[in-house]
Amino acid sequence: MKKSKKVKTKSRSKTRKRSASKNLEQRIPYQKPALRSDAFARALTDAKSCATNPESLQALFNEAARKAATAPRAPFKDDWSYLQTMLRIIRVYHRGEYDQVSKDALMWIIAALNYFVDPFDLIPDKTPFLGFVDDATVVEFVAARTRQTLDDFMTWETTVR
Repeated sequence: MKKSKKVKTKSRSKTRKRSASKNLEQRIPYQKPALRSDAFARALTDAKSCATNPESLQALFNEAARKAATAPRAPFKDDWSYLQTMLRIIRVYHRGEYDQVSKDALMWIIAALNYFVDPFDLIPDKTPFLGFVDDATVVEFVAARTRQTLDDFMTWETTVR
């Protein structure tokens, strides 16, 4: 009888560990496929070199602005305005008009725009209905990570200009 109690106790603790592990996985944002993709890893790597190269930064802004002008807004939901803010912050940062952005936040924003302009990311953009879902996931993630920077920039825009 003692053996069966030990087995039950063991199985209960294993169940608890599994559900705690499952809950942890749900809270980790990198669990989303777009954030674990090679395309996102490439976007992060490219962001480092782009941040220190004014020509690359300008080219990224131009390409992202063109793509945003034709991209569907629906997949981005509430984060569409943050995508637009990311574009504006890169433009004025590049021009030297705004420097109140940390290197870390700048890297994340550039990475999001790199991913956005990549036509061969996790779900190719030409895929009907789904092409921008992964882009929206990355923008949502980066907007959450850099929310304070983006909000501070929007405040700066309204008070300085």
